[in-house]
Amino acid sequence: MPANQLRLPRSAADGGFPWRWWRKLSKRQWTIAAAAAAAAFSVFLLIFPRISFSRTFTDTNTNSGASEWVQFTPSSKAQEKSAFCLDGSLPGYHIERGFGSGSDSWLLHVEGGGWCNTVSSCSSRKRTSLGSSTYMEHRVQFFGILSHDPLQNPDFFNWNKVKIRYCDGSSFSSHPESEPNNNGTKIFFRGQLIWDTLMDEILSIGMSKAKEAFLTGCSAGGLATLIHCDDFRDLLPKDTNVKCLADASFFLNEKDIAGNPTIESFYHGVVHNQGVAKSLNRDCVARSEPSKCFFPQEFIANIKTPIFLVQPAYDFWQIANILVPDSSDRNSSWIRCKLNILNCDSKQLNVLHGFRNSLLKTLQKFRQNPKGGLFVNSCFVHCQTWAAGTWHSPTSPRINNKTVAEAVGDWYFRRGEAVHIDCPFPCNPTCYHRDLTFG
Repeated sequence: MPANQLRLPRSAADGGFPWRWWRKLSKRQWTIAAAAAAAAFSVFLLIFPRISFSRTFTDTNTNSGASEWVQFTPSSKAQEKSAFCLDGSLPGYHIERGFGSGSDSWLLHVEGGGWCNTVSSCSSRKRTSLGSSTYMEHRVQFFGILSHDPLQNPDFFNWNKVKIRYCDGSSFSSHPESEPNNNGTKIFFRGQLIWDTLMDEILSIGMSKAKEAFLTGCSAGGLATLIHCDDFRDLLPKDTNVKCLADASFFLNEKDIAGNPTIESFYHGVVHNQGVAKSLNRDCVARSEPSKCFFPQEFIANIKTPIFLVQPAYDFWQIANILVPDSSDRNSSWIRCKLNILNCDSKQLNVLHGFRNSLLKTLQKFRQNPKGGLFVNSCFVHCQTWAAGTWHSPTSPRINNKTVAEAVGDWYFRRGEAVHIDCPFPCNPTCYHRDLTFG
């Protein structure tokens, strides 16, 4: 993985699950595969009884119920406002209209997918769906927090739901003044323009009259949610109930296992090469080097709008890119552990527990925020809100018998406890643990 991309493939970085080879298996092959898996698992239980209750998974949207295909809508205002993806194509979104009691309620979900920090990495990115709408799938299914199924999404199923596609590489915060123009390379740094244009368009198609408005996002999209949360609040009428949720987006400013500030250096490149500072929290930028204000821990206390954080304590993306990037693992001793937490030895688990402790320590002040909400489980996963299996299902991860969806709903509607902190791995038998071995 090139250091200047610092991301997993989009489906993995966003919490999605790209393996579809199993659809090609015949019934006979399924039977053989299932028998082999059962035998292997029996051996595993004999060898590793202490962690035998932990589950691994590769697809949390399997058998999750029917979901309609939702068409991509290119922004009708983007051309006029020069709000372009990295390659100059038009940004856009997918929208599913609300119904019944949810007709005047809006939920926006911002797609994630990492960042680019150099001209070279942004140039490469513009030839992918994370930098160009030309490469995006133009029909998607809505699962999890976007689902219209009340069994899968009990509190928000009938709201107007919008999935905002991510194609700028800066968490919707870059500015055109920083665009390079050398060697004939044209890259558009229009993240903030895209954000402003899409918000203006979504307001014009009904959100301006919303009684409820919930801005959510996953990974880099969750970081965009935090960066723009208060501005989103200001766009709506004063009597609109507005809240924000960031899923797997509390990226820690921690040194890697070799003592190097890998993520801080990477964020420095993102912020300075794309002119992101203009979009960051002003109070934070006034007291700190701007790139530090790309870390939520530096500005979350300045956000006035109520926020809920969904954050796995053993976030596989942060482990692989912040704590143990390839550059810090010279002898490749962490490869198997980074692919599957069940492969980690006792020393590696101690390091991971230390990373969890750093997260909880950093969140101590936020936990005292009476308007805030928190769901920190001990699963080896990344995003959990937009996948059916991790958002709300009979087998979803739970803390105190509450799914992520139930915890978020209780917080949003003030029905109950808003802060949920899990015990350390491997104590939670409801956890899914992502197995990255096959991609």
